[in-house]
Amino acid sequence: MINTTPRHHRGTQKTQAGVMLLEALVAILIFSVGILGIVKLQATSIQQSSAAEYRTIASMMANDVISQMWVSDKTPATLKTNFESAGGGTAYTQWQSQVIASGLPGVSATQNAPTIAITGGTASSQAVVTVFWKAPFEADV
Repeated sequence: MINTTPRHHRGTQKTQAGVMLLEALVAILIFSVGILGIVKLQATSIQQSSAAEYRTIASMMANDVISQMWVSDKTPATLKTNFESAGGGTAYTQWQSQVIASGLPGVSATQNAPTIAITGGTASSQAVVTVFWKAPFEADV
């Protein structure tokens, strides 16, 4: 009579159990790396959203002072007197206060202050408006 009962080797069962444990550990590792990637993606998204908000505020502030220049007396001498940051005119100081109060981080009258430089002759002039800020997540330069 032939014995048809399968033979089990104890060594094979131990090897199989070890492979299953190894597969589970690799699956947990892959899952953990995926979760960490999602967390990093979320943090970067929040950071970029804040940066976009700061750029929008700065653009609106620059647009505001340029609009004020358009409706004022546009002679170069008057623009320099009223709006140039080096001259400290009343229009500039009011606008500077608005920029400081706008919520841009790291902006004050002494640090990262906005500037306006007006150049040109008697017929035309050019204004360069610069708005600085330092976001909390940016490194010091």
